[in-house]
Amino acid sequence: MSYCIILSTSNSKEEAEKIASLLLETRIAACVQMTPIVSHYHWKGKIEHTNEIRLLIKTKDELYKQVENLIKENHSYEVPQIVKLPITGGLPEYLDWISESLIQE
Repeated sequence: MSYCIILSTSNSKEEAEKIASLLLETRIAACVQMTPIVSHYHWKGKIEHTNEIRLLIKTKDELYKQVENLIKENHSYEVPQIVKLPITGGLPEYLDWISESLIQE
């Protein structure tokens, strides 16, 4: 079983909570953690500074595409951040909990 963390951001707490709720209700994420951040980035030829909410989404590799599609369908950004990071190790009991919390394919 392979696991991953998906990073995303939102410009509002309401949008982040909506996405988190949908991910959990559909059981394609076991956990979504949200933290306020300030992002500094290049966009359309300018340097931007934006208050955002970071989402850390824990899931299995095989559910990544479903997570990506759900975020894209419910996100207000033209190009939302959706980045997949592999989990290369972890407490076996925690990884088992992730599996047990997700839809069974």
